[in-house]
Amino acid sequence: MADIAKYAPIDGGNLFSEFKSQFSIIRTRKTIGFAYAFVFVFIAFTIFLAFTPSSTSSSPWFTNIFTLPSTTDASSDQSHFSSIYGYFFPNSSSSNSTLPQNAGSAPHQVELSNPTNSTNSPQKSQVNQTSSGESEVSKQNQTQIPEKVEVLEQNQTQIQDKVEASKQNQTQIQAEVESSKQNQTQIEEEVGSSKQNQTQIQDEAGVLKPNQTVIPATKSPDLANSTANSSPESSSGTKNVSANGENGIAEKGVPKNLTSSLMKKQNNSTNAQEKGTGDLIKSLMNCDLFDGNWVKDDSYPLYKPGSCALIDEQFNCFRNGRPDNDYYKLKWKPKGCTLPRLDGSHMLEMLRGKRLVFVGDSLNRNMWESLICILRNSVKDKKKVYEEFGRHHFRGEASYSFVFEDYKCKVEFFVSPFLVQEWEVTGKNGAKKETLRLDLLSRGASKYKDADIIVFNTGHWWTHDKTSLGKDYYQEGSHVYSDLDVHEAFRKALTTWGRWIDSNVNPKKSLVFFRGYSASHFSGGQWNSGGQCDHETEPIKNDTYLAPYPSKMTVLEKVLKGMRKTPVTYLNVTRMTDYRKDGHPSIYRKQHMSDEEKIKPLHFQDCSHWCLPGVPDTWNEILYAELLVKQRQWQQQKRS
Repeated sequence: MADIAKYAPIDGGNLFSEFKSQFSIIRTRKTIGFAYAFVFVFIAFTIFLAFTPSSTSSSPWFTNIFTLPSTTDASSDQSHFSSIYGYFFPNSSSSNSTLPQNAGSAPHQVELSNPTNSTNSPQKSQVNQTSSGESEVSKQNQTQIPEKVEVLEQNQTQIQDKVEASKQNQTQIQAEVESSKQNQTQIEEEVGSSKQNQTQIQDEAGVLKPNQTVIPATKSPDLANSTANSSPESSSGTKNVSANGENGIAEKGVPKNLTSSLMKKQNNSTNAQEKGTGDLIKSLMNCDLFDGNWVKDDSYPLYKPGSCALIDEQFNCFRNGRPDNDYYKLKWKPKGCTLPRLDGSHMLEMLRGKRLVFVGDSLNRNMWESLICILRNSVKDKKKVYEEFGRHHFRGEASYSFVFEDYKCKVEFFVSPFLVQEWEVTGKNGAKKETLRLDLLSRGASKYKDADIIVFNTGHWWTHDKTSLGKDYYQEGSHVYSDLDVHEAFRKALTTWGRWIDSNVNPKKSLVFFRGYSASHFSGGQWNSGGQCDHETEPIKNDTYLAPYPSKMTVLEKVLKGMRKTPVTYLNVTRMTDYRKDGHPSIYRKQHMSDEEKIKPLHFQDCSHWCLPGVPDTWNEILYAELLVKQRQWQQQKRS
């Protein structure tokens, strides 16, 4: 009661005086100053928001304050003011979002929860109005959030698409780079000439590695003045790879310097190969090709045993049943250099349009058949390699000629065991007897004097009874020597041959070679007295077991030195063949033996000729190496 009496109005008061006393505080200066300050701040904040619109187009605040509303809905008038609250408290309106609003009522009219409290109705109406504004803002925010999320998801999807496209572009670029690398490999493999024009070597001394030498055939008067060009496919292939590679890289956006890099590597590879080739040939020029030893090499032979039907039965040890095979797996290794492996395709290019002729005895026929098989093995269409006159056996005729149709070249053999002419005279009793004309070259010499390459030999027939004894056998002019030493007769015959070479062979057109004596290995007798070699399966490894150097070869060397006009290259195979007591046909010289041979098979052996594949293949590799040297010497002379 005391409290009530304390605050009771004096003199009883009335309702007006009671309200007047409640709002008398408004008259104070502080209150008025606070009101003015609030109005000023509110106006300043409103102007700030008017000229600082939201950057998010999906939730405009004052963005459209100076434009007419697009709709007559009362909520659009309300949204601008209610957004002030939502701007500062965007998440606080969620608790009021459930307040209902009558869709058809007038603006700011809401349904009250307590209609009996009429005294505070204006305040509650204002609260409900504020709640309605907050609810509207909340609804707009709830609508805008999914839209923002959807935009973000779309942007993320676009980014992922761009990443995938970038990965695809990267994959394409990598594919282009890989393709460029493959093109580079093809370029390096086809530089200079085609893959068929590749010289394979095994360089144990470190000059070149096996199968890496490419000797491009060039025009040389020493080889009949014809050009051994690289295949057109090789040249065009290199050009197309470069052009297509550069265009493709430019189109895909890969830097063009990649193509430049590939071409630079190609040039470096070409220069390295040319340098390697030059080093190889230089080493051959300063090397004794005939001072060396035999080493096993499983990459040999140069053609598969039994694959060449052109080999005469006498030399075909494989088909005749020889059981061991080491005799064709040995390679000759000079001490001072590397002997290049004979590349049949490249040698045919060097021989294009030319004639290579062998002249001599059956040991040169041995070498001729070896080369035919090596070259034929590198030709794709074997039908385009044939004997000019259709012959299939190569004994009994004066000459043979194999044609390599695609290269327009011939590889021929002329039988001439003494190089000089076999003759006969009539004795005092009228009987005819055989002689050897030391002053006349053998018949048929005019047929090969214009050949581009000529390989001569003689020797074995000078060991036979008639020649070694020299009784009434050697003849000059009409004079028959009753007794003439075989070495002197040999010197006279070779001198006749040398004079003929100087007089008939054009050194600017033809290359002349002379292959030396090929060692025999008869044990227990000679070729006609039961000599044997069938038990030999390994070469001689101790030099003390080698035979003395043949004195006839010393005579030959003196004659060669005395020749003035036409240079002759000496293929001194005597010592290298002396090691190979294992390489003869021995009892494997034929498949079908006569009755006498069957009774005494060991009595009839061949320890002079060589099995094919075998030793004569190496003679042809040396010939190939010498041709490379001659070609380089001509090139150097042309530059100087």
